[in-house]
Amino acid sequence: MPAGIDCVTAVARLHGFTLGWEHLEWGSDHYRAHGRMMPVDGLETLAGYDAIFLGAVGVPDIPDVQTLWGLLIPIRRAFEQYINLRPVKTLPGVASPLADSAPIDMVVVRENNEGEYSEIGGRMYRGLEEESAVQEAVFTRRGIRRAARFAAELAAGRRGLLTSATKSNGIVHTMPFWDEVVAETVRAGFPQVRLRSELIDALAAGLVLHPHRYDVLVASNLFGDILSDLAGAITGSIGSAPSANLNPERRHPSMFEPVHGSAPDIAGQGIANPIGQIWSGAMMLDALGYPAAAAHLVAAFEAALAAGTRTRDLGGTALTEQVTAAVLTEIDSLAPNFTA
Repeated sequence: MPAGIDCVTAVARLHGFTLGWEHLEWGSDHYRAHGRMMPVDGLETLAGYDAIFLGAVGVPDIPDVQTLWGLLIPIRRAFEQYINLRPVKTLPGVASPLADSAPIDMVVVRENNEGEYSEIGGRMYRGLEEESAVQEAVFTRRGIRRAARFAAELAAGRRGLLTSATKSNGIVHTMPFWDEVVAETVRAGFPQVRLRSELIDALAAGLVLHPHRYDVLVASNLFGDILSDLAGAITGSIGSAPSANLNPERRHPSMFEPVHGSAPDIAGQGIANPIGQIWSGAMMLDALGYPAAAAHLVAAFEAALAAGTRTRDLGGTALTEQVTAAVLTEIDSLAPNFTA
């Protein structure tokens, strides 16, 4: 978080604006002290901001269900952040674990408010032989349509290729419904976009075998989560992957966070990769209406990587603060290209 804040602040200064930061010490420590991840009025507090810049949360001694359902999901749903946007591309100087060296440049559009991440269900007969659990997936026409429309608009401005993740051969109700609504949405408003519906297992294999063929992917909540992690890994490290939880209509604040988790095994050692947080900051700047500053920040961390300053997950030896310092240096050196 300090790396992301420092870099966002530095590029904002060069573009003639400032950001007011307010630190909210919510998360695992707050949970230990109060039994909840954020205060009772946390959502009301957040509603007054223009954007939310979130660090990865979670520790081994607190169940993930608490960290996710006590913080992230309430924020995403209260503020109608129904698009989870995750760009994935080959970064300069970063080797992919794949043998194919063709450049990768895709965007995963994940439906972020419904689908498999439903609160409907429960467990009964706990601890007994007949213990059972039921989890209901919820798909609505409105929810699918708005995700498909966002993805199609994005594809129309790129290479015009849209891949929809499905499993309609095995999941007989929700996935055929997903396929139908996605196809209807694209046909109705985006004749220039080529839509391909691909089974999730084949799509996962395709991302490993020929990721450069993909442009924009649209997927349900669960499928999008899995595919974007996979896509981040095949470009070198999930530590570099950013994300934006967007309310496209801007009625509510959007939230920006790295895809990676809190990595408690390396916490406090100064070796974590800050690029995911920095890149998320660039996405935040773009969403706030500063596209030039966002492009400047992306160019800066790409230049730092190209020059060889990389953390160990990217094959380098640099510490977190060394990567941050290199990005800050590049922000200054590249300023004439973006602020003239």
